Amino acid sequence: MKKIGVSVLAAVLGGAIAVGGYKFFENKQLDSMTFEEQQKVYYASNPTGAAMSSTGNPDFTQAAAAVSPGVVHIKVSVTTRGNQRGGGGSGSPFDMFEEFFGMPQQRRGQAQPRQAQASGSGVIISPDGYIVTNNHVVEDADKIEVQLTDNRTYEAKVIGRDPNFDLALIKVNATNLPMVKLGNSDDVQVGEWVLAVGYPLGLQSTVTAGIVSAKGRRIGILDEPSQQRGFGQGGQPEQMVSTAIESFIQTDAVINKGNSGGALVNARGELIGINSAIASPTGTYAGYGFAIPISLAKKVLDDFKEFGSVKRGYVGFTFTEMNDAARKELGIDDVRGLYVSSVVKGGGAEAAGIKKNDIITKVDGKVIYSSPDLQERVARLRPGDKVTLTYKRDGKEKDVTVTLKGEEVNKAAASDEGSSASATQIFNKLGASFIPATDARKKELGITSGVVVTDVRRGGVFEYFGVERGLVITEVNGKTVNNVDDVESALASTKRNIVRIKGVPQRGSTVELNVPIEY
Repeated sequence: MKKIGVSVLAAVLGGAIAVGGYKFFENKQLDSMTFEEQQKVYYASNPTGAAMSSTGNPDFTQAAAAVSPGVVHIKVSVTTRGNQRGGGGSGSPFDMFEEFFGMPQQRRGQAQPRQAQASGSGVIISPDGYIVTNNHVVEDADKIEVQLTDNRTYEAKVIGRDPNFDLALIKVNATNLPMVKLGNSDDVQVGEWVLAVGYPLGLQSTVTAGIVSAKGRRIGILDEPSQQRGFGQGGQPEQMVSTAIESFIQTDAVINKGNSGGALVNARGELIGINSAIASPTGTYAGYGFAIPISLAKKVLDDFKEFGSVKRGYVGFTFTEMNDAARKELGIDDVRGLYVSSVVKGGGAEAAGIKKNDIITKVDGKVIYSSPDLQERVARLRPGDKVTLTYKRDGKEKDVTVTLKGEEVNKAAASDEGSSASATQIFNKLGASFIPATDARKKELGITSGVVVTDVRRGGVFEYFGVERGLVITEVNGKTVNNVDDVESALASTKRNIVRIKGVPQRGSTVELNVPIEY
């Protein structure tokens, strides 16, 4: 009997060691997987019934029941600094005028720190506590609190965030949490039924329904001050100087303040987007909401988990989106594609043979209709990855394979060309796009040089001063300009944060502006 007891004890211990060892190696293996791979393992071991709407009359009850427990309420505490006059800065880039007009700083009041509260939503994407939300929900947060639908509450830490994608990954110390299944936003169709799940207007978990009304939307919100990005509770041609990525799924499902970071799911209860913004003149729902495609977000979130930041690959050129104004100024007939304004020295595009004035027509065989078609595809890749571009030159198309380079190439190129970071910052502050003036336009105005303002973005300095599209700018800071590179080079000589601009609206007349820039 004694031998039998020893044998049984040995068997039990051996089994425990085996199971423990298996779990140890299983956990190590899970840690090295992407979020999508982890979910496949989880759902293979824990199959669930299909949460699918019926044909004919839509029925979203299963999808709502499957998703709601995995969408959390995020509450943040932020230290802000107001002043005695207004309890907070106006956000205007022209506050410096108070100093120009002789108002001493001490009379304007000293900034006083205060605690502000805000809230948004988040989506659990792994049972061990990883949660995706918007960058603007958690940026500058001193404390982040996550509340589940069953009222369990956890404090969260930021794993990674990036304003260029408006995405953030946070984590709570918990296990066996409910999560939302990752879908494939590439398969989403315009007209498809979707649900928006989140915590709008201070309410508890809320589900709304609508359809996908558009894909690949660029709305310029990540290039602007956060006048419309304050989505947490409480609160055309594009020159590629900005590094923001926008390719939103547009939906008419009701989305409001507080929905930021929440889930946009299909009728099967699969996550296809992270709700991020609304188009509204009032700050509340007015018909259209925008979500970051999950197929783009997956790569960003995996980067956050592995590196703590996004590892982006760059093609290595700047471009202008084609439209009527650009075609007229450039004297070309192409109605689609991206006009290459400049090529970064040492970048992937230069190595592949792409040159200034080429027109990029396809990416990986898919026609480019607007900038998000290229941006989103490239944003899913890392340095060293390859992408196939089709470009048109002299009326003929050619395919080339471009190996993406890292951010260091852009920095090296800026150093080689003598442009400084401040020049690029000033360029972005202007909030405008430029193309070279054609010979016909210069002859018409009686000038020998100039660039045409093709776009004026909301929230930029040009909009504030009333600079309109079509103005031909001949000089910046006293230097002649003929292209975008000339403009940025001239901005490097900005003194006392004042940009001097000379333009010609019509033959025989000129305008001169002294534009203040605040960092």
